[in-house]
Amino acid sequence: MPTELLSIQPGELKFPFELKKQISSSLRLVNSTDNYVAFKVKTTSPKKYCVRPNTGIVQPHSSAEVTVTMQAQREAPPDMQCKDKFLVQSVIAPSAKEVSQEMFNKEEGRDVHEAKLKVLYVSPPQPPSPITESNEEEGNSPKASPVVDNGERHHLLADPVNQTAKTESEWKFKLNETKAALNALTEERNQAVQQSRSFQQELQAYKSGSGAGGLTDVQKAQGFSFLFVILVGLLGMLVGYLLGG
Repeated sequence: MPTELLSIQPGELKFPFELKKQISSSLRLVNSTDNYVAFKVKTTSPKKYCVRPNTGIVQPHSSAEVTVTMQAQREAPPDMQCKDKFLVQSVIAPSAKEVSQEMFNKEEGRDVHEAKLKVLYVSPPQPPSPITESNEEEGNSPKASPVVDNGERHHLLADPVNQTAKTESEWKFKLNETKAALNALTEERNQAVQQSRSFQQELQAYKSGSGAGGLTDVQKAQGFSFLFVILVGLLGMLVGYLLGG
């Protein structure tokens, strides 16, 4: 927006509006004349904005930067429409000295130039999508295996290490159970053999005492063999049950 003394760039103040965050926008004041030009920046909402510097002098054929900072806002305006305005006043300065309020007093016949600026709220720039970046970086990642559960397809990452460890743990548990059962059966067999021997001794004593009324050796051997067959059969059934489970 050109004036006779200063060219103001841009012609509008744009703020990428975000709640609870300070936002800044810059102005560039260009002096294309051969004179020193003093400027002053005013706003309709002085408590809402901070202007640095709000006054100054632009040397001939040079420029100056002005930063306007909007304070953090707790709520957005309706339809993101802002009614705030800025006014940039400029006047020829006698030298590069400090700016005084009297320099912009129109009542004293000074030629004060003014330029009005609107305030616009724009959407803040969107950050890159993290989903897109993660997809590009997952070129060698493990694929998800489809699993059908109640008619719905889910994707779960396969974990063969955990499955192998689980299977090995189950086999060790079953093996320990089998060993414990074998030890118990061995103990029972030893007890049965011991009882059989004790029974044989009693029979021998009885035979010696009663003569012809005792059992024969063949009958005793048959009784022991039958008991051993029963124990071996029970042992085989238990081992088959454990290995089959």
